[in-house]
Formats: sequence, C-alpha cells, structure tokens
Amino acid sequence: MNSLKVVLAAGGTGGHLFPAEALANELIGRGAEVALISDDRAAAYAGTFPAPLHQVKAGTVTGSGLFSKIRGALSLLSGTREALGLMSRLKPDVVVGFGGYPTVPPVYAATIRRIPTIIHEANGVMGRANNFLAARVTRIATGVPLAKNDHAAKTVVTGNPVRPPVLAAAAMPLATIAVDGPLNLLVFGGSQGAKVMSEVVPPALALLPEPLRARLSLVQQARAEDSDKVQKAYALMGVQAEIAPFFRDLPQRIAAAHLVISRSGASTVAELAVIGRASILVPLPGSIDQDQAANARLLADAGAALVQRQDGFTPEWLAGEIARLMAAPGQLAGMAGKARSVAVPDAARRLADLVFATARR
Repeated sequence: MNSLKVVLAAGGTGGHLFPAEALANELIGRGAEVALISDDRAAAYAGTFPAPLHQVKAGTVTGSGLFSKIRGALSLLSGTREALGLMSRLKPDVVVGFGGYPTVPPVYAATIRRIPTIIHEANGVMGRANNFLAARVTRIATGVPLAKNDHAAKTVVTGNPVRPPVLAAAAMPLATIAVDGPLNLLVFGGSQGAKVMSEVVPPALALLPEPLRARLSLVQQARAEDSDKVQKAYALMGVQAEIAPFFRDLPQRIAAAHLVISRSGASTVAELAVIGRASILVPLPGSIDQDQAANARLLADAGAALVQRQDGFTPEWLAGEIARLMAAPGQLAGMAGKARSVAVPDAARRLADLVFATARR
C-alpha cells in the first residue's frame, strides 16, 4: 500500500504552526508523506518544520474598512484557486487545518475536491477561520472542550499536540525551591504580548525588597526596540537577567523556571501543562473570541496558575504576588504538579490516529 499523503494547513504564527509541526513529526514517524500549506510568514519556520512548505495567498475579511475587507476576500479567492491546483498536484488522502486565515483556502479547496478534512481548534473558543470551515469539514479535533460547539457529533477532544523538544523538556525535574534560595523566573509574551511584559515586569521587580531581588534569576523575552531599556532597568536594580527578542530553546527555559509569567495562547498553556510549571497568566485583551481567557481557565481551575486581566496587571499587583510565592515554595511546587494533572502529552498520537481513521484510502 502507498504511504498516506497528508496536507497540513496552518496560519503563519507559532501558535498555529507548533501543533502542526508536532503532528507532522508523528505522521512522518508512521510513514506518512506530509506537506504544509501556509502563507509567507511560515517561511521563518521552514528550517525546523519537517515537511516542504507551499505558500498560498490569504487575507482576513475582518478588517476595519470596506476596502480592507474586499482586499482580504479577493486574497482568499485567489488563495483558493492556488490551493485547488495544489490539491491536484499533491493528491492528499486527508487535509488537516490548524486555524488562521491561511487555513481557509486549502481546507475549502479540499472540501470542493471531496477530500476528507479535519480542523484542529487549539483554543477553548473556536477561532473565526475554523468557525467558517466547521460545517464543511469531515471531523473536528479540539485541544480542550469548546465553550460552545454547534458540531458536537463530529468533534473529538484530542488535546493540543506539543513538539518533541517540549516532551524532552518535560523529563527535566523541577529545580529545588527553598524559602531563602534562588528563584528562576521566565517572562515571555509572544508576538502580541512582549510589550506589556516589558512595561510591567521591570517596575514590579523594582518594588520588591532588595533581599528578594537578589534571589531572582530572570530570563525575559522583549521586543528588539525594548531590549536595551529593559536590560538597563534590571542592571540598575541588580537583578541577574538574560534578555532576548526570541528564545529558540523556550521549552528548556520553561523547564528550568520555577515560575513563568506569560500570555495564555493555546500552545503556551499546553506546554506549561506538559512540562509542569507554575504560572501567572495575562490573557491577551481585546480579542473578539476571548480565546486566551478560556485557555487560562484550564490551568487556573486546576490550581496551576494565577490569572489576571491586563487592566489589573499592574507593577503593584505583580510585585505582591511574586513576593507571596517566593515565601511559599511549597505552593509553587504544588502548582507545578497541578499543571501536569491537566496535560495531554500524547495529543499528537491521538490526533494522528484520527487522521488515519478519517483519510480517504
């Protein structure tokens, strides 16, 4: 029998591409042929993604003006024509979409060609691209149970696939936490969240008593335009800090941390759970779907995370919580264990099982 041919479609950000990468590794390990369709942003990940990349045009139809909506719709139509050509050339047995508008042309084209399709929704609230496709696809996989689901009969909860480096980091034990010992603090925000972290975390640490600041070992993601200012702020207060715009070894950084401060994207929440670390989560505000708030509740309800709205994420609030947790190492260790209690480390295997079961053979 010929090997299974699978096309993955994903938006061009890490939140969409990381679970696609995890599934690609699992499928390739089972002998499948895999290709990725995305937009030009995905080229930045081409060096690590284990399958060839095909680019199609895509745009959002949710812009603020009529012209931007028309331009987005025309891009989607053009991308669908390109995707139809790719379906004819690649001849996939199944197409799997991971959300984001670059998912729409290939998945929609596959439904026109009557190729079996799956969409994976990582968040607790279905995104707009996936919501548009949901009625047409063969199956729907979700990272967590959806807050609202009009297609429950064809939905299965698989969990959010995590990449091999995350599974490797999960084997790293939590570093010993002592009341008077060092605290490893990791701060990151993703493409839309690093700015607020640079604005709030340095003044929060400045409010801590000097003996607490002396115990901190800090790793923080900061935008390139903020890095110098953030680095100087920590140097002035005597905090040992490593600052960079991006960390390619982020799973290992999570594993080395006692406490993580971050946004609550679906991939971040899944990685925090699988690796098992305490966190303070600040959901991205202003989202129509409030998907990050739904994601954060998974860890908060388990007792693994503190969740704060951005308008309440002040230096004073954060300084108080960090000081309290530094005085309660048992709570930090307990939160780490509770994070693992909601992890789905074999989500890639579960989703791959669904792919093989759904494929046209």
